[in-house]
Amino acid sequence: MHTVEKIGGTSMSRFDEVMDNILLGGRTDDALYNRIFVVSAYAGMTNLLLEHKKTGEPGVYARFADAHSEDAWLDALEGVRSRMVQKNAELFDSDYERSAADHFVQERIDDARDCMQSLQRLCTYGHFQLEEHLMKVREMLAAIGEAHSAHNTVLALRSRGVNARMVDLTGWHQDAPMSFEDMVRNGFENIDPATELAVATGYTHCKAGLMNTYDRGYSEITFAEIATVTSAREAIIHKEYHLSSADPMLVGTDKVVTIGRTNYDVADQLSNLGMEAIHPKAAKSLRRAGVELRIKNAFEPEHDGTLISQSYVSDRPCVEIVAGRKDVFGLEVFDQEMLGDVGYDIELTRLLKQLKLYVVNKDSDANSITYYVSGSRKMVNRAARLVEERYKDAEVTVHNVAIVSAIGSDLKVKGMLARMMSAMAEAGISVQGAHQSIRQVQMQCIVREEDYAQTVAVLHRALVEREGYEDVISAA
Repeated sequence: MHTVEKIGGTSMSRFDEVMDNILLGGRTDDALYNRIFVVSAYAGMTNLLLEHKKTGEPGVYARFADAHSEDAWLDALEGVRSRMVQKNAELFDSDYERSAADHFVQERIDDARDCMQSLQRLCTYGHFQLEEHLMKVREMLAAIGEAHSAHNTVLALRSRGVNARMVDLTGWHQDAPMSFEDMVRNGFENIDPATELAVATGYTHCKAGLMNTYDRGYSEITFAEIATVTSAREAIIHKEYHLSSADPMLVGTDKVVTIGRTNYDVADQLSNLGMEAIHPKAAKSLRRAGVELRIKNAFEPEHDGTLISQSYVSDRPCVEIVAGRKDVFGLEVFDQEMLGDVGYDIELTRLLKQLKLYVVNKDSDANSITYYVSGSRKMVNRAARLVEERYKDAEVTVHNVAIVSAIGSDLKVKGMLARMMSAMAEAGISVQGAHQSIRQVQMQCIVREEDYAQTVAVLHRALVEREGYEDVISAA
């Protein structure tokens, strides 16, 4: 009857609070156990090891892949070593724990350095190409950050008298890779959750290579697999915030409410908007295994958070969350020749996939299709050029837009969409497009990019707060 609980990198960087709120949380004796933790690397560490997730600033991996200068990636790796040792000093006052933590870091960094130098020398021979090995290097580097965090957590727990044990899923010095499921099953084969507090790395080394499919979303995939393989009673993700009815920065902290209950369908809609409660593939594993997911605020441990299950439907039709994204382009393709040609949509979708543009939604009429895509402006412009080259009579227009959705486990009530449109009309917001599927778990509107923040505030007032949204309109 154990839980499997994931702690993200931002939370791990506030480790004293995590220790007080989650890992210990006032528990003693047997109450400390029947919990398995999956931890991410400390905030910013994976950026240093790979590349900055938002800015693209190169880390160790990006400099190694560039391959112009050995000194560049070596210097970056030494920078990671220094940062990890510094983190150890911040966490541990005791010489014993700090020395053990530093020794672990030194060993892993030295191993990675020696491996990468050997690989670089090997690839000076024409039969070996560096590009063929880069994904393995990327996974090895990412694993260092996860292992550092997990090892430190175990040291800290043991220093407080907890029988903690590290489950190292990184495959370090492993003879041969296993399948993903076998790797996790083997890691927990001899773990007794009732008497040991297991702390697992967020990265799992396996034959398929998690980063090939999920890149930096691997920790939630590992978390879900552990919950599934070990038959967890409940899966819990500790975030820095509650899963709330809207972004409090846009609506106001006094206006938002914690959702409390919802289902995996709603979680998938959020993922599509880039606001993941959990990675959709991880959610799929939990859903199939019948494991419920709880999203909790790491810094409000007494709050129950939000429980996500497969079968939940709200007691009455209602909007549970207003969410959206503004990094969206509307790629509008107009061609009178497309009428009746089903292959047109297939070819365009294939092109967008090749350019790694994520399709958030699309709509169409007799002679036009608009794809709402997320990606770089450069790639969107390239897509537009390729479409015009392929279809000589097509007119392609790129729009800067935002998508705002009203989402709920049950929106099947007359007038909900009309209320949404009326609120926006009264606020003077120009609706570029609207969409509601027959399933009725989401109502989606397309607005100008500059109207995004106001749209979220107006719809939250009209559909969640349900009264007095004229004040928001007046203020806007």
